[in-house]
Amino acid sequence: MRGTPYPTLDGLLRGARAAVAARPGVLRLRDIGTSRAGRPLWLLSAGHGPRQVLTVAGAHANEPVGGATSLRLAQRFARDPSVLGSGVGGLNCTWHFLLCLDPDGASLAEGWMTANVSGRSDTVDTEGALRADGTSTADGTFDAVDIADASGTSDTAGVAHAVDPAHGWTAGPSSEGMPPPGAGRPGRAGPPAAAPPPIGSYYRGFYRPAFAAQPEFPPVAGDPRAPMPESEVLLGLIDGLRPVVQFSLHGVEVGGTFLQLTRAVPGAPAAYRRIAADLAIPLEHRPFDGMGWLVEGPGVLVLPDGSPAEERDPSGFVSRATWLHAMRHGTVSAVVEAPFWSVAGVGDPRPVAEPRRELADVSEILLGRIKQLESVVGELDPLPPETSDGLAHFTAARELMDIGSGVVDTWSAAELATTVGNSVSLGIAARRIPLRAAAMMSKALGGAPALDTLVDGWARELEGTFDARWVAVADQTALQARTMLALARALL
Repeated sequence: MRGTPYPTLDGLLRGARAAVAARPGVLRLRDIGTSRAGRPLWLLSAGHGPRQVLTVAGAHANEPVGGATSLRLAQRFARDPSVLGSGVGGLNCTWHFLLCLDPDGASLAEGWMTANVSGRSDTVDTEGALRADGTSTADGTFDAVDIADASGTSDTAGVAHAVDPAHGWTAGPSSEGMPPPGAGRPGRAGPPAAAPPPIGSYYRGFYRPAFAAQPEFPPVAGDPRAPMPESEVLLGLIDGLRPVVQFSLHGVEVGGTFLQLTRAVPGAPAAYRRIAADLAIPLEHRPFDGMGWLVEGPGVLVLPDGSPAEERDPSGFVSRATWLHAMRHGTVSAVVEAPFWSVAGVGDPRPVAEPRRELADVSEILLGRIKQLESVVGELDPLPPETSDGLAHFTAARELMDIGSGVVDTWSAAELATTVGNSVSLGIAARRIPLRAAAMMSKALGGAPALDTLVDGWARELEGTFDARWVAVADQTALQARTMLALARALL
């Protein structure tokens, strides 16, 4: 039976509780607040040092990798508490993991992960193995691919082999404690891998809230909308901990990896790029997030001094990002993006011959597909759904259908299509926006054949056009965990 690629909400909680039970002197788990729907927000803490580190996972409902990374790194600390200790080489800190900032959104987005496991959710044991049937891993088959720090050390001594039951690769420990290059990644050298999840299944279960319903971005002061309770919990946590560094873990369904820093950290860009190269994960040449941020080489953005603490998204919603809020305490925030399906072309630095032509082409794709989607929805003539879940999907889909012209204007003003990598990233985004909208509109309406046809066709075209390759979850989590450890060592 195939396991789920990432832990579900239930799996995260079971894994955290099991880890605490196994190492009660090292790990603690507590409920620090509730979501709009009354779901608990769980904080898993490791170590007892005086300096504080905070990792926030699950800020976006469609990005489950952060929870998997958090659990895996916490398990590493449980097995080797000296990493956080005050001894030689220790970080001398307490490391906190907010396992999921938006559990309400995640509950609407995780159906694609469990659709093929006979209705049973996954479990994550204290060694990081994901299983669908709730069985233990006492037979020794577990994901023992431990996370290396920036120096390349790991804690795999004595591990004869590692098996990832969800993805099928088997590997001996390497010098980095990671699977050999290409393990679990189709099209690369390495042991045979189980089939990756179809990209169409990801989109058929897609959900990401409307911009104003994303708790990492509460409204600015004076906005009549009150902050979501999840936002208030996170802001209170930041103010209480005053962390030296805060990590926000994100994922992008198709593309490359990138890192955003609210302050320059000497050596961090080079260390991050080495980690990405070691895992064969492409860097976004010039990420589109943080349009006003400084580009510190491929894949790295740094917030300029004196930047406003407010952000405006394509819908016009103005927010104060929680990772900018932390700057009042001297905190460095780092946003670490990991791709689920990688596209090598996003890192191509070669200049394009006709940037305006490239921009016109991708703009035509975006606006043309939104127009096509509008036509299909218009023929269905739907009323807004009466259920809260349906309305959430409908509202988010409708918002994406309305932002196309604004997105194109932003692309044009920023003159983004200057390199091959930029053009590839724009081509992905031009397809992703209408695809997300079509997927959520179909779910909002309880499934509509015409919309499902669009979703399936556009998903196949996205994957085929850019030769998108599934990145093993072990590599996604290693990218984020090793980057966090490297930055923590630089800042603590």
